[in-house]
Amino acid sequence: MKAIANTAYGGPSVTKTLEVPIPTPAPGEVLLRVTAGGLNPIDYVQREGVFKFVTPMTLPFIAGNELSGIVTALGGGVTSFTVGDQVIARVDKVKLGAFAGYSAVDAGIVARAPSSVSLKDAAGLPLAGLTALQVLDKLEIKTGDRLLITGGAGGVGLFAIPLAKLRGAHVTTTASPAGEAFVKKAGADVVINYKTQKLSDAGERFDKVFDLVGEGDGNGLSEVFAMTNAGGIVITIAGSPTPGALDSVVSGWRRYVINAMLGFKSRTTRNQAVAAGVHYEFLFMRPDGPQLQQLADMVDSGKLEIVVDSTFGLEDYAKAFERLESRRSKGKVLIEFPESTAGTGRDDGTA
Repeated sequence: MKAIANTAYGGPSVTKTLEVPIPTPAPGEVLLRVTAGGLNPIDYVQREGVFKFVTPMTLPFIAGNELSGIVTALGGGVTSFTVGDQVIARVDKVKLGAFAGYSAVDAGIVARAPSSVSLKDAAGLPLAGLTALQVLDKLEIKTGDRLLITGGAGGVGLFAIPLAKLRGAHVTTTASPAGEAFVKKAGADVVINYKTQKLSDAGERFDKVFDLVGEGDGNGLSEVFAMTNAGGIVITIAGSPTPGALDSVVSGWRRYVINAMLGFKSRTTRNQAVAAGVHYEFLFMRPDGPQLQQLADMVDSGKLEIVVDSTFGLEDYAKAFERLESRRSKGKVLIEFPESTAGTGRDDGTA
């Protein structure tokens, strides 16, 4: 089968299409014929080797963190799915492997795809949707909360805004003029043009903050802390990771070393938060099949929309990554895997 793989750590040139064997599902796994894969910033972070000490990979490794596809085989003990089911998944954070003709995925992190959208578009839900849901859970968003979402026009933000509105929050977000229509459609109450405005220009303070930008758009975390009420909470997926943030993917002596490094690197940001009387924390999302099913059901009920920026064929994967890394996409960037890439039907399990 064809797969998009990183052959070394580095820039875009290290990513290539390779012919690799079709995997065999282990007990507890399902084998999926991949329909599409969703691109996320974590994809190029992994390619560059930022996490190679945290989760060392054997090169080359098949890239990709989320997918949609069709169940073609069941590993031992799997009873929750049947062959032919259309499904989605945020794949294992260490194993990866979403960008291939076939992928073997733990059944516990798989959900049935929403039926109201194409299976291709459904690939844009898992990672960003779960991230939005888990951060809002961590923030304990409730009716009346004054919530700031920085960088709301990206993949995660366009899920976080409607999810927060469903919980009764008043949502302010930052966006460029190009993203304003998208965040307003998603339900944002107030939009701050980060190119020309500061957070202080909004004339309000916030109880809780979902940070998707870090220091990247002119309204950095120091500005965020200054506009957050004392006793408030700031959860980031883009700022400096805090000790304990990566515990789900690292153990033993490596966990001790990494937490010490994170403590050192995030000390300035954490000190700024303390000085402002604000709790600051980095959240590293986790794959979760039941939560993903909740999101899929919300898509089918019309409460949540999967916004797709662009779709590329497998042969144009480099253009897809270029679009992602331009940071100009509004919604999800997808790579579609035509059925012909899955294999040739040979008995040896290879394409």
